[in-house]
Amino acid sequence: MSREFTRQEFLGAVGAGAACLAFLNLPGCQEEQQGHSTSPAVPNEVRTFRSRPDLSPPGVEITEQTHDTAPGYIFVAAKKGAGQDGPMIVDNLGRVIWFSKDSYATDFKVQRYLGEPVLTWWEGGIVAGHGVGEYVIFDSSYREIERVQAGNGYRGDLHEFSITPRDTALLTAYTKTRTDLSPIGGLKDGPVWGGIAQEIDIESGEVLFEWRSLEHVGVEESYREPPQDPSTALDYFHINTIEIDFDGNFLISAKGTSAVYKVDRESGEILWRLGGKESDFEMGEGTRFFSQHDARRQRDGTITIFDNGASPQVHEQSRGIVVELDMEGMSATLVREFIHPRKLLSTSQGNLQVLPNGNVFVGWGSEPYSSEYSNDGKLLFDARFMGEAQSYRAFRLPWSGYPSEDPALAVEQGPDDEVTVYVSWNGATEVATWQVLAGSDPDQLEPAGSAPWRGFETTIAVSTAEPYVAVQAKSASGRVLGTFRAVRPG
Repeated sequence: MSREFTRQEFLGAVGAGAACLAFLNLPGCQEEQQGHSTSPAVPNEVRTFRSRPDLSPPGVEITEQTHDTAPGYIFVAAKKGAGQDGPMIVDNLGRVIWFSKDSYATDFKVQRYLGEPVLTWWEGGIVAGHGVGEYVIFDSSYREIERVQAGNGYRGDLHEFSITPRDTALLTAYTKTRTDLSPIGGLKDGPVWGGIAQEIDIESGEVLFEWRSLEHVGVEESYREPPQDPSTALDYFHINTIEIDFDGNFLISAKGTSAVYKVDRESGEILWRLGGKESDFEMGEGTRFFSQHDARRQRDGTITIFDNGASPQVHEQSRGIVVELDMEGMSATLVREFIHPRKLLSTSQGNLQVLPNGNVFVGWGSEPYSSEYSNDGKLLFDARFMGEAQSYRAFRLPWSGYPSEDPALAVEQGPDDEVTVYVSWNGATEVATWQVLAGSDPDQLEPAGSAPWRGFETTIAVSTAEPYVAVQAKSASGRVLGTFRAVRPG
């Protein structure tokens, strides 16, 4: 993984402006430095890096931290705030581990595909509150291995992309059509968005299951009123979750009807409704949810839901809830709820993840927070996007990344023989120490300084007049993970 750059190659790769960081004696560089005034400090809502000036993710502030959190990194996909949009991984101190810029992404997480851990997300554009795009799968070297499309000519929606143990994918889509809206005060033949749920074979693209909301759920179940503009389609259902239940049938969540549906895999028939106007369950105290997201069946049989309680507001604040279903008595009981001390009201998005140790991780959707709780509701961890960025969902997950690209390096010459090295390796999770090597010959380098990994970019100050500088990434055991070599004039 070692690589040596001549001056010409380095200039061609990064441009003269960036090269001045590494080669301060290049013609024109001193003039640029002399005429350059110190810029104001970059606002802390945006992170910038000398070694990767192309990246500027939003900053993440940790507002609560304990030692009782589950292991793993935080997975979010920043959008609509300061800095660049894109999927990002951060640690418990808010330090960036990996960031991919300029992608409007949602549902970023770790899944398993073909027996290996992979990164997945949706990316694309937004139309009337839903997505028009495709699904991306990266391996542990951050190389794209699949780009998945919805089936039957639909465009993949942003709300769901879940890989099953059979290497099939569950996803959502939307279709614009016309239907009778007169039961809710609309046109007899009015425009409407219908929800589509699919299971597809990832490798072949074959559609194994498809369910259309308009064939099973009438518009009268919706809490949404027809738009005043008769040419604007009513998003009456707004599908946002699909998953396979224990018995092989499906659970589907719809924000527009504030209901969760159990759907028969073979016929598409609705077996029962939880919540909404036509709930088959008696909703016990505290179980009513509204405009919800992320309905999931848990191993103990309970169902977890992110209850937005907004649009319009029906609760004081959003919450995560755990609901127990009595299938004989057809009743729903609130087991517990998770609320934020700031009484956040999330008007859109959000999720609840039950972690392997029993903790619960909540992404607050349109509010820039991600939180971890103990099973009994104690807040253990809280992070906030600075600059008011949002993430559709947020997760805590284990991950090991081994980038296929080289580390990135910027070098600044100070007075006398003082040299400052800025080094980063986007996505590398095993780096414990950065070692700076220097020498008169690129094949005969000696240690000149080192520093522990301090986040996405580590700064190392050394004193050397040698013409060659290399930076080595080392694991906790001292194993060399990668080397980046550049030439610096003496």
